[in-house]
Amino acid sequence: MKPLLSSLTRRAALPLFSALVLALAGCGSLGSAKPAAGDIHVMTSGGFTAAYNDLRPGFERGSGRAVKTAYGASMGNADDSIPSRLARNEPADVVILARPALDALVAQGKVVPGSQVDLVRSAIGFAVRKGAPKPDIGSVEALKRTLLAAPSIAYSASASGTYYETELLKKLGIEDQVKPKSKRILSERVGTVVARGDAALGLQQVSELLPIEGIDYIGPLPAEVQRVTVFSAGIATASKQPEAARQLIRYLNSPAAAPAIAKTGLEPLTAR
Repeated sequence: MKPLLSSLTRRAALPLFSALVLALAGCGSLGSAKPAAGDIHVMTSGGFTAAYNDLRPGFERGSGRAVKTAYGASMGNADDSIPSRLARNEPADVVILARPALDALVAQGKVVPGSQVDLVRSAIGFAVRKGAPKPDIGSVEALKRTLLAAPSIAYSASASGTYYETELLKKLGIEDQVKPKSKRILSERVGTVVARGDAALGLQQVSELLPIEGIDYIGPLPAEVQRVTVFSAGIATASKQPEAARQLIRYLNSPAAAPAIAKTGLEPLTAR
């Protein structure tokens, strides 16, 4: 976990993406830079959102295609979750979400079998409202004390939250005491809830906490109880631009994209 955890601090912004686009064009990742007809529609979950938002403009410049984006949770039945969007037949060429949820969409016929590409590894962390005391979560025992002492805890309705409510609290042996004061957050970032003061402690993918103003990131879960999620991309079976979708996935999975991904608190899984 050291390479992943060492990347979880905020870093300075990268140079303009022109160098990235040129590098990808040189290795054939984007093909011709001439304008191409047809928008690409992407659905992405929160864990990869910060990296995706940084990288998308470079792809648009290099490919000549506009990329339209819908955001939502990897799982669950919230109106804006990716499974719900696909069930309504919203347009999609590329979907990016937690690998187990992506594989479930393959089984449901929503994503092309064999199109899955692993992009990043993502850890879970905690945050408090900006300026609030930072509790100790550096060991399993310290984490237990912090959760028991917290007056309220917010957690996501996606991969990290599912782990929290179905496994983590049981592992720690504090489910009965802590779950009643925990709130599952739908269609909003956990960090935003914490920044408003609506929860004293927030748990989510580190990459979803770091961009939020008004909070202080505490750190990741201890290694003994950490749950690393792989976020992956796949091509929707209803895609009207499958070749462009493949180009975009290659771009996101390229070594040239890795620095932008790493600065958001994710571990890139670049193509070899």
